[in-house]
This record gives sequence, structure tokens and C-alpha cells, in this order.
Amino acid sequence: MAVKRFYETFHPEHYDLRIDVNRKNKDINGTSTITGDVIENPVFINQKFMSIDSVKVDGKDVDFEVVEKDEAIKIETGVTGRAVIEIAYSAPLTDTMMGIYPSYYELEGKKKQIIGTQFETTFARQAFPCVDEPEAKATFTLALKWDEEDGEVALANMPEVEVDQDGYHHFEETVRMSSYLVAFAFGELQSKTTHTKDGVLIGVYATKAHKPKELDFGLDIAKRAIEFYEEFYQTKYPLPQSLQLALPDFSAGAMENWGLVTYREAYLLLDPDNTSLEMKKLVATVITHELAHQWFGDLVTMKWWDNLWLNESFANMMEYLSVDALEPDWHIWEMFQTSEAAAALSRDATDGVQPIQMEINDPADIDSVFDGAIVYAKGSRMLVMVRSLLGDDALRKGLKYYFDHHKFGNATGDDLWDALSTATDLDIGKIMHSWLKQPGYPVVNAFIDEDGHLKLTQKQFFVGEGEDKGRQWQIPLNANFDAPKIMSEKELDLGNYKVIREEVGHPLRLNIGNNSHFIVKYDKTLLDDILSEVDELEPIDKLQLLQDLRLLAEGKQISYASIVPLLTKFADSKSSLVINALYTTAAKLRQFVEPDSAAEKNLKKLYDLLSKDQVARLGWKVKAGESDEDIQIRPYELSASLYAENVDSIKAAHQIFTENEDNLEALNADIRPYVLINEVKNFGNAELVDKLIKEYQRTADPSYKVDLRSAVTSTKDLAAIKAIVGDFENADVVKPQDLRGWYRGLLANHHGQQAAWDWIREDWDWLDKTVGGDMEFATFITVTTGVFHTPARLKEFKEFFEPKVNVPLLSREIKMDIKVIEGKVNLIEDEKDAVNSAVAKAID
Repeated sequence: MAVKRFYETFHPEHYDLRIDVNRKNKDINGTSTITGDVIENPVFINQKFMSIDSVKVDGKDVDFEVVEKDEAIKIETGVTGRAVIEIAYSAPLTDTMMGIYPSYYELEGKKKQIIGTQFETTFARQAFPCVDEPEAKATFTLALKWDEEDGEVALANMPEVEVDQDGYHHFEETVRMSSYLVAFAFGELQSKTTHTKDGVLIGVYATKAHKPKELDFGLDIAKRAIEFYEEFYQTKYPLPQSLQLALPDFSAGAMENWGLVTYREAYLLLDPDNTSLEMKKLVATVITHELAHQWFGDLVTMKWWDNLWLNESFANMMEYLSVDALEPDWHIWEMFQTSEAAAALSRDATDGVQPIQMEINDPADIDSVFDGAIVYAKGSRMLVMVRSLLGDDALRKGLKYYFDHHKFGNATGDDLWDALSTATDLDIGKIMHSWLKQPGYPVVNAFIDEDGHLKLTQKQFFVGEGEDKGRQWQIPLNANFDAPKIMSEKELDLGNYKVIREEVGHPLRLNIGNNSHFIVKYDKTLLDDILSEVDELEPIDKLQLLQDLRLLAEGKQISYASIVPLLTKFADSKSSLVINALYTTAAKLRQFVEPDSAAEKNLKKLYDLLSKDQVARLGWKVKAGESDEDIQIRPYELSASLYAENVDSIKAAHQIFTENEDNLEALNADIRPYVLINEVKNFGNAELVDKLIKEYQRTADPSYKVDLRSAVTSTKDLAAIKAIVGDFENADVVKPQDLRGWYRGLLANHHGQQAAWDWIREDWDWLDKTVGGDMEFATFITVTTGVFHTPARLKEFKEFFEPKVNVPLLSREIKMDIKVIEGKVNLIEDEKDAVNSAVAKAID
């Protein structure tokens, strides 16, 4: 049943907000004065956790009722047409990282806080009464007051105009925008600023706990990204400023508030002199993702949350497109292949997964659709597919049409396809509907039939049990031989195989570039032909080959044992893309062995065989003038070598630790995590773990914090494990935003798994209360599923999570994840002996 939207009762045009925040009392007092059109009575305005003191319409007190279950104020306006509704209210300052909330940090041993906001999806209603729906766009003026101390500054979507005699900071009126994009912050901040060539103010803001140089990288990327997007979209950035603010406590990665983008510190700030290349790439893509949203999401906003993918998928594609233009030497599209494509293929193969575009009626269900692997990763893969079909010139032409026709308004997916169709003869809408409105993706079977004809068939691919509903897709084949551009049929007969093979003179392959969202199962003749010339393949083709074989093995369409002999063919590659695919595949073999068993000892020997020559070639220390490829390959090889318990690697890492013990932060960031992990695992005790936890609390460098966490959670020491779990609920050690990483690290460590699993079951209510209002909450279940693969853990998982299956935010995740673990358990049971025999044979 459709839930009535509040926009149907009232169309806001302008908000005049006066907000007074008292940090000491942890409360907010304010008035929200909304000018707009009353469409029908009663009018419904959103509120959450508020006390409503009075409601006036056109200056007169009117009757109102607070309806908590609908997060609403029901107002009898007594008028229709244009009206001014003034609502006086008070509300608590929360610690949930939603609404208006404090962020905590330490400076010179003193605890401090800055106040920030997070309003997506439906948390603006915790800050001020509003029609909190994306379609209800309006302009906003903000007057902000707080218990101000010397040296503090305030930021908002627009520049500050003045401070009045009552201490209110007034900001310029915004352009027309949705309530979830309103943002403000205040506190003691440092900043660096610059201007684009068109005069837009670009700023990076952070607490003074950080070194000033940590702001430089983000400032440079943000400036160049805004300039790039203005040119690519052929549409000017419509605000006078683009400020980037790092908040010490932040639930998501970042948030695209118009003109004041907020970030988790780890995704904006970095030490330019000692941060890994991978981390620099990650930070750059987060910044460019949020700035892509300033047009795609902010200037043109989805009409309703069922088109959320429209915002996120597009920004996810554009982050790579822009970074590739800004830093071409980084080959950033390789990261797209190893992160977005891999995540989408894995998640989308589970029966019960959501489609990219799904119906949402009840606002309570909105957060449940933020499935990153689908809305972000699969969605961006769809748009990469569209881009490869259109080409950049047609894409830009179509986008300009889209922005020209929808700016400062709202749009749907079909509006985008209509705009793009103005630049091409292809029916983009028809192609995309087959991908957006149904879940999953196909495996294309390529085989030679008894008549010698090359045939292709499509069928939905599942990992684990799946119900085949006969779904069909419009598949861009991207073949390296003469084949249709789009496969829309269930089956294609492409003619005599020998004739086709002779004409092209090379092995036949589909999905060249790995840009289309399907996998290929070649029959033996076709696969053997490809493998006979495997050395001639480009790195992306080798990645794709391993990726498809790995997925086919997980879907039980081939045996994992058949992949094991292939691994050594890729071990000496000089491409980080290939090495990533190699170790992603090798890591899957770990699920077939028990810790400390003979089978695991064999697997470790295989890891040594795969990594020892590369470690010998690269060494443990980064060399001056090394290629980016070698810098990126080294971490994979060092990690593999340590898993292999290579004596030379253990010794080399220990020596580096000993030489740098007094200044671990200065260790080269590309090798630092492995040096620290090795020390904790092979030379550590509870005392060392305690020392590293104190170091974790001391440093403000977010990359170093991640390295320390990885090391600490890999301990074998039971006393240390107990102490770590004891810190999970101590926000002075582990901030709630970082807790999932700590939990996953300990859970993946077989010495710590029981303690971590016991903690989440015993303290679930605490976890729910602390981070349960957050769209990321369900990922605590996802990371548990990523680790579990035994019948005993499956049983415990079901016993604990099945009773929670009716919680809207968790329901889909629980149902899917039970299937995921069941699939792994069945796969291991069927394949274990064959895989372990293949590993034993490979090391002979």
C-alpha cells in the first residue's frame, strides 16, 4: 500500500531557519518558518524526536497534532494556497551520527568536539521541521547560533553574510534544493582554500588535531575535479563555494551536501609524504564521487528514493572517469575492475538480491535499499556499459540536455535515458530496463554444438541455490569477432566455428574489456584455445578470465580444483591488475582448509610458490624511482609471503620493525601494515598489542590507524583478544564509525573469531542502540557472512539472526546471507577433497 507523501499536502518554496544549538545541554531550540502552497488540509510536516512549542499560520496560532509514528506534525492551516507556516520547536542533540550531532576528538590531551550534520536519507526532520522528501525542493536561509567560544567558525551550504547582535551567524540564501542536502557545522577548525579558474571558492576544513599538510591533497583534487566537471558536463557549478569538511565521527564515507561536503577523516585527509598509492586513489575517488553529485544528485535530484541509484550509480562512474582525467598515470579504471565490478558480480549472484531500481512506498524502507554492491557498484557498471555503447561525445551531449531540462528540479531514470537517446540511435531505455528492473545477471554459455556451430545461450547465474525465473537481458556482447552488438535472445547461432576462428585468427572471446555485467562459460575447445595463448592477453583479459572461472566455480558450474593449476601461469605478472585477480582467487582456496591442518600447510606452500620470486624481485623496501605497478604489486606479494610463513619474509619484516620501533608512523605506508601484522603475529604478546592500541589512540593519521587496527586484530594472544573486545564499546578507543572494521578483523582471525562472535550476539542491543539508525548497520551482518563457512557457524548464524528477520533494515540481508553461507558450506563439502588434492599436486 502506498504511503501518502507529505508533498501532496504542502509545497514549500522557502525556509527561514533559526537554530540555536547548546552543546553543554545537548539540545537545539529553533524556529522553522516555511513559505509555500497549501495543497490540501490538513498539512503534514516532518519532525522526529522534537517537542513542538507552537505552530502559526500567517501569524496566527493554529491547532496541530504531533503524530510520532508518522514522524509528522498534522496542521489544520485553515487556508489553501500561499501561506507562511512558523513552527517553534526544541530537540535533543544526538550521538547517533545522524541529524545534528557532535564529533569528538582530542587535541593536546584535551577532549574537544565540533558539531556537524548528516541529513540523508530522512534526518533533516531531526534538525528542523520540514517536508523531508527529495521532491519538496525549496530555498533556505539559515541563522545559526551556538554556545560559541573564541576561535570557532561556522560553515554552511552558502557563505556567511554577517553575525547579528544576538550572536546568530547568517548565511546567504541557497539555490533551490532538497532538505537532505542542507548542512552546517561549527567548532575550532583549520582550513586551506583556493579558487577555481572561474572563481569558485574551494576549501578543505579539519580539526587542529591534524597536520596542516594533510589538507593539501584533498584541496588539489577538489579544485581540479570541479573544473573538470564544469567542462565535461558543459554546465557551470552553480554555487559560490565548494567546501570539504572532515568530521572525526561520520557514519558513511562522505556526503554530497551542496556546497559543504562532509567526509570521514580517512577519506579526505592524508599525509602527502607517507600514504600508500592505493589510499591516495581511494581518497581521490571519494572526493570526485561527492563532487560529481553536485550536479548529479544536487542540481538534478531523484524524484523519490526508488531512483536513488540514479544519484549513486552515476557519481560512482564519474569518480573514475574524472580521476582518470586528473591522474592518467594511476590507471584508475583498474581499481574499478577490482572493486566495483568484483563487488557487483559477487553480490548480484545471490538469489533474493534487490534490483537496482525497486519500488519504495514507506519511508521506513528507504535505508534498506542502500545496498552498496547494487546501487553503487552494479549501477555504475550499468552506466559504464552505456558509456561504452555511446562513446564520450554522445554521453556529454545527452548529459547537457539532461541538466538543461531538469536543473534545480527532480528526475527519474527514464528522464536520463530520454536525454541520452537524443544523442544516439540506440534505444537506451529498452536496453537498461532489462538490467535495472530485474535482479541478477546472466552467464553466457559459449559452445560448439554437434553440427560444429558456435552457439551462445543466456541464463541467470546463481551462487548457491537460486530459482530460475526465465529472466532475459539485453547483453552488449563486446566480442572480438563478428557477433551482434546486443544479444537479446535466449540463444544465438553464430555459424560454423571453424570458419569464424580461421577468419579472425585468434581465440574467440566475449565481453572484451569486462565492461558488461555478465560472465562467460566457454566449452573446453574454446577455453583451451584461450589458455593456449594466455600470455598474449592484456591484463584486463587475464583478470576477467580468472574472475569468470572463480565465479563459475562458486556457482558449482566448474570445479575449483580445475583453477588451481592455472594460478602459477599468472604469478610472475608485472601487472597489479593480474596480481590482484591471482590472490583474490587464491584467497578463495583458504575456505577449503582447516587452520593448522596438513591441507593448510600445503596451501601455504602454494602461496610461497606464487609469491617468492616476486618478493625476491621487489624486496621489502620501496626503492626510489619504482614504477607504480611495482609499488602496487608489493603489498599483495608481502601479504601472501607472510601467509606462507616464509622464513626470510618474517625475518625481514621483524628487522624493519626493530629498526623503526621508536617511530612506527614514519614507516613507509606501502609496507607498514605487513610489518606491523608480522610483528604482532610472530613476535607479539599482550604488551605489544596494548602499546599499539595506545598508538592508535594517539595518532590522528587515518591511514596509520587502519594499519594499526589490522595488526592488533591479528593477534594470537588470548589475553590481548579479551582486551580488544573490551574496547569495542569504549568510544575513547574504538569510535562507533570504526567498530565494524575492528569486529571484522578479529572475526577473520581464527584465534579471535569466537570472542568477536560472542560479543556481537551478547551485545547486539547495545550495537543496535549505538549505530542501529544508520544505513550501514546491516553491514555488520554482511561482514559476518564474509567470514563464516562451516556448518556449525551456519547453525549459530541462523539461530541468532532468523528471529530478527522482520526488522525492515535487516530482513533482506539476513535472508540473503543465510543463502550465502549455505552455498559456501555445500561448496566446501562437495569440493574440499578435490581442491586440496589439486593444491598438493601443484606444489610437487
